[in-house]
Amino acid sequence: MLEHVPEWIGASLRNVRAGAEHLTIVNPALGNGYAPIMLSSSAFADWAELPPRFTADGAGVSPPLVWGEVPPGAQSLALIVEDADSPTPAPLVHAIVWGMAPDTGRIAEGAIVEGGATGEVGRNSYLAQGWLPPDPPSGHGEHRYVFQLFALDVTAEDLGDAPGRGAVLNAMQGHVIGAGMLTGLYARGEVVDAPVAEGGLPLPA
Repeated sequence: MLEHVPEWIGASLRNVRAGAEHLTIVNPALGNGYAPIMLSSSAFADWAELPPRFTADGAGVSPPLVWGEVPPGAQSLALIVEDADSPTPAPLVHAIVWGMAPDTGRIAEGAIVEGGATGEVGRNSYLAQGWLPPDPPSGHGEHRYVFQLFALDVTAEDLGDAPGRGAVLNAMQGHVIGAGMLTGLYARGEVVDAPVAEGGLPLPA
């Protein structure tokens, strides 16, 4: 969709970005002191370029994800993927998966679709159920696509079909005991330069 936005418009909005401070993982309503969870993908490294296959410039399928041990008290898991650099007031939501079992351990490539994954697949910012392929405007520069995994100390409540970010955030408040993060970079028609390590987004301490 945004591939048709003229490059000059993207360039004029280059400094208009949602900001990492608005990502779900740093929302103070969720609390602090999370135990770290190692979240990774076999398709790309942390702070490396997201392969086009997983974007609107390729097949547009969701990437494979795998994670390590979760805190002993975890009763359910949730995944939220957001674009920290979208030219919008809040980060665009690219995926929500709610109510995964604590021993899930992975999400297969292409599984974040209606009826797929291992939990309830929620609504993205385009109000569709499933993976919203990254589609940054030409000329807007590099975008950070932040995969955020949360371990909760309660079983997932029923949020209905295809819950959105607001409903998931409300349900997680006061229940997050662990979190992991993986960042993929993508820019349309530009070279991606991975930032140095200190440019990462720390978990709340």
